[in-house]
Amino acid sequence: MDFQTLADIQQSISTGSLSVRELVDFYLANIEKGQALNLFVEVFAEEAKAKAAEIDQKIAEGTAGKLAGLVIGIKDVICYQGHGLTAGSRMLSGFESLFTATALERLLAEDAIVIGRQNCDEFAMGSSNETSVYGPSSHPTFPEHVPGGSSGASAAAVKAGMCHASLGSDTGGSVRQPASFCDVVGFKPTYGRISRWGLIAYASSFDQIGPITRSVEDAALLLEIMAGPDGKDQTAAQAPVQAYANQLQAERPLRFLYLKEAWDSPGLDPEIAQKGQEIFQQLQAAGHEVKGVDFPLLEQMVPCYYILTTAEASSNLSRYDGIHYGHRAETPQALAEIYTHSRSEGFGAEVQKRIMLGTFVLSTGYFDAYYAQAQKVRRMIQEQTQALFEAGDIILTPTAPTPAFRQGEKTTDPIAMYLGDIFTVHANLAGMPAISLPLGTHSSGLPFGLQLMGNLFEESLLFQASGILSAAR
Repeated sequence: MDFQTLADIQQSISTGSLSVRELVDFYLANIEKGQALNLFVEVFAEEAKAKAAEIDQKIAEGTAGKLAGLVIGIKDVICYQGHGLTAGSRMLSGFESLFTATALERLLAEDAIVIGRQNCDEFAMGSSNETSVYGPSSHPTFPEHVPGGSSGASAAAVKAGMCHASLGSDTGGSVRQPASFCDVVGFKPTYGRISRWGLIAYASSFDQIGPITRSVEDAALLLEIMAGPDGKDQTAAQAPVQAYANQLQAERPLRFLYLKEAWDSPGLDPEIAQKGQEIFQQLQAAGHEVKGVDFPLLEQMVPCYYILTTAEASSNLSRYDGIHYGHRAETPQALAEIYTHSRSEGFGAEVQKRIMLGTFVLSTGYFDAYYAQAQKVRRMIQEQTQALFEAGDIILTPTAPTPAFRQGEKTTDPIAMYLGDIFTVHANLAGMPAISLPLGTHSSGLPFGLQLMGNLFEESLLFQASGILSAAR
């Protein structure tokens, strides 16, 4: 079963050649065969089978929802009532969600089935899926390589046929970079387009839930269902939700912009750069406008991003203290010792490093020099990005500088690891929607993606452009 879209699945179900229960059994069998990849931390096998039987009955009665036949996995940072939730950390070992995230709740209301929760970098802090307390996840077709992070296992599971789609979270590229590495579609909406209620916070002004799918069509459909206002999240946008899945055809030639600094970056793999040039030529031949533009703030993005996100992480993760909830050390007796020992034992090295960095940039004497300056740079990035859309519809960049790297290759070099986010953090800093499409294969055999970024709340145009580029693959 190699279905590219949910529509393909539903067509097979409608003809009687497939049942939802058979589909669930197929995915469960693939999960069992791929255990060595370490993609799932918990599989809801019996629950998924029972739900499948229920939906088969609803299909027979003509009462099934829009997503009947969709089997999804959820990253281990998304709440699902009555199910475990650990964010890949010892800190939340044994914790169980008391409610369901709004985005997931809306999918379940349309008869999606959750097959399990997926491994991730601890508290979504990582670019390789190597910092989880459950151990690293592996690339679905090149197991010695990483699947990307922090939603690496979610992307790998879609590619490996363990579910049809996954829900991940994207703070600085954590949906798009793994999608590029694993040869699938990864989408981050405009900030506020999808409610963050029920998503464990890393950096609240950056985080967004996003789908990982096998097609642009399915990404558009899932956004259509998950998007919209939410009284539980005051940052959720009030902008009306469009019928994205019905607006996939461009009605006019589009204006594509590419960032010169990105495509000329010395860290960019030459084969990815060459593929970009081929894409530009194909777009022009098809009647679209393609123009290079300058964006001199590219080198400031990664330091700006890591100053701001670590500052927010320092604040958000302060609640995990061994007193209110989270892991509590057993030996210490004094209150201060409970705090320090519980956090030292509960958090892994990468999370501790980011908390310490965030605390430093927020501290007296350094706040103005680091945090305040980074906020000013973020505003400049937002304004200059907004200005670009006066001359174009879509911005094109690589998704990542290279294809998937080998496991352990960058764990001792945090700067090299962080620079892997150089192209994806742009959309999070600016709050813009962005998508990674699987558009190339390296001479090594590893896939890589191309990133498209659109203007605020112009997801429809972004999906239309994605359809044009997918056809050019």
